[in-house]
Amino acid sequence: MNDRTCIVTRRQAEPDELIRFVVGPDSVIVPDLKRNLPGRGCWVTADRLHIDKAAGKNLFARAFRKDVAVPPDLGATVDALLAKAALGVLGLARKAGAVALGATKVESAVRSGKALLVLHAREASEDGLRKITQARRATAYAGGPEIYAYKLFSEADLSLALGATNVIHAAVLAQEAGNAVLKRMVALDRYRGGSSDDRAMFAAIADEDDAAAEDME
Repeated sequence: MNDRTCIVTRRQAEPDELIRFVVGPDSVIVPDLKRNLPGRGCWVTADRLHIDKAAGKNLFARAFRKDVAVPPDLGATVDALLAKAALGVLGLARKAGAVALGATKVESAVRSGKALLVLHAREASEDGLRKITQARRATAYAGGPEIYAYKLFSEADLSLALGATNVIHAAVLAQEAGNAVLKRMVALDRYRGGSSDDRAMFAAIADEDDAAAEDME
């Protein structure tokens, strides 16, 4: 079981696309997000759907070839661990000066191309979301970076992690500390189903650019 093959799909993948599990005390299945726990491990595609399938179809027992205990809330536990990790590195990025807060500063960071990603609280208004989305779209149209936005946390979660109050919009800047945040946010977003709207938006922009280039040939 050393090869990184998902026990659900039977497909090999890169480590960031999988979550490792080991058998802990009392034969209980334990998620190993840092991939450093001792013992044999098995791998599952890093999203809630596949982890729920692995638990529901008794695939952990098959992978380890012995009876194991799968916590009934395993999927939720992994979600909570991923969220905690993401908020932790976000707080570190704030201390490093790699986070801009407030709609005005976020929009400015996006339009200047300095933003690596954008975070919206779940309570964000449609008007606030629309303005920043327009800025992200305009930046991409102008040949700037594709800046993804994530709506993964509540206002209370973001405020606590960032040591501020009433955090509705935040931009993580393209700095070394920001890269760690991006990795964690991508992992949590993927686990919860992915940012399909943003992918569609940037794909449409790329298609328009390709069409324009063909017209000029």
